[in-house]
Amino acid sequence: MSAVRISRLHFPVTALGPGRRVGLWFQGCSIRCAGCISVDTWDAGEGQVPPATVAAELARLAPFADGLTVSGGEPFDQPDALAFLLGVWRAHSSRSIFLFTGFEYDAVAPWLSAHPDRVDALMTGPFRSDLPQRSALRGSDNQELHILTGLGEEFRSYDRAAGDGDRRLDVLFDEQGDAWFAGIPARGDLARLRRILTARGHRAETSDRALRERAS
Repeated sequence: MSAVRISRLHFPVTALGPGRRVGLWFQGCSIRCAGCISVDTWDAGEGQVPPATVAAELARLAPFADGLTVSGGEPFDQPDALAFLLGVWRAHSSRSIFLFTGFEYDAVAPWLSAHPDRVDALMTGPFRSDLPQRSALRGSDNQELHILTGLGEEFRSYDRAAGDGDRRLDVLFDEQGDAWFAGIPARGDLARLRRILTARGHRAETSDRALRERAS
């Protein structure tokens, strides 16, 4: 494994599970759900990083974090890299690993059986813009939460209807000064934010819109 494709790694993230967590987003997605707000993570030709670089950063942050949340992109598009990096976390932290995937549980069950100690709680299923969004930590209500270990029990409280606090977002800035959000916004929130900023004289462009316009 000469490289792993990573969109971003950030600490702290507070909107994707309990406590102050490390957030790790894989780059590249074969599922490409219609209406996805993370279109910038789709391209599998971007984000190549030496595995040792990501491992070192996970090891550095692990003592300060309440857990690791993994999303994408699609983590299971890079199954060997996923197993390696989650193993690094396990070697440096006793705190939980929570993973989002757009695949259904049956599709990833063989990987989970081969790596039984790697994931504590798992959210499965594609984003469906045609379905309601009423549940906590979900973009659409078809997505299912699976508690896989004792550490994952801290996520059982998210198997409920979403409240106002579940729609909060972490606002993060990269080296270029671009802002991005960690969390699961309510439907229409990002479009509403874009309209507000535009009305106040700011240039506001979200990644999904920019990529659609670039392709047209």
